Amino acid sequence: MHEIYEFDWSSIPGALPYLMHGMVISLEITASAVIFGIVWGTLLAMMRLSSISPLSWFAAGYVNLFRSIPLVMVLLWFFLIIPHLLETIFGFPRGTDLRFGSAIAGFALFEAAYYAEIIRAGIQSVPKGQISAANALGMTYGQGMWLVVLPQAFRNMVPLLLTQAIILFQDTSLVYVSALADFFGAAYKVGDRDGRLVEMLLFAGAVYFIICFAFSQLVRYYQKKLKVA
Repeated sequence: MHEIYEFDWSSIPGALPYLMHGMVISLEITASAVIFGIVWGTLLAMMRLSSISPLSWFAAGYVNLFRSIPLVMVLLWFFLIIPHLLETIFGFPRGTDLRFGSAIAGFALFEAAYYAEIIRAGIQSVPKGQISAANALGMTYGQGMWLVVLPQAFRNMVPLLLTQAIILFQDTSLVYVSALADFFGAAYKVGDRDGRLVEMLLFAGAVYFIICFAFSQLVRYYQKKLKVA
């Protein structure tokens, strides 16, 4: 007969400081990628809507490229390529730990493709008469877009942007390909060390669920508030 697995959660309390450090890394990657992704994604969205063909082609090619490649492959490329480029071009000492920076760069450039599509849809949801009214007031196209269209578009896009941020936070667990000790990586290492991998992964899954569920509820609340307004 098979032995019944006996759960032992005693490894968790002692590992909490290490797990918290891993959570900080996960949150730092998420915040950095969201900020850069929205900024670069906004520029990509504006380029894609531009009447200048080379800009539109570049943005479309960028978005289609990154949306066609698995995220884990992008992270692996950045983990292998960026350190080598920095060592070659800027003379970084060989063996410098660049896993954190490589992870942020990979996530940010990847997520920018998804943010670009969200932002493009948000810009297109604003009536075209708004930009015409801005031009009538003497604003340039750029001023009208920055001061009139984008504020309205972002107000409509906030729920989608936050939802994408939640997905990004979940995806930070993929940095295991670079052996970076994010929250998931830290939980895996502790579980493997103590022979309690099942317990640690269940605990990590519960933490991810609580955080993501709480933020998804906040997004729903904000969506309802927008509809009322």
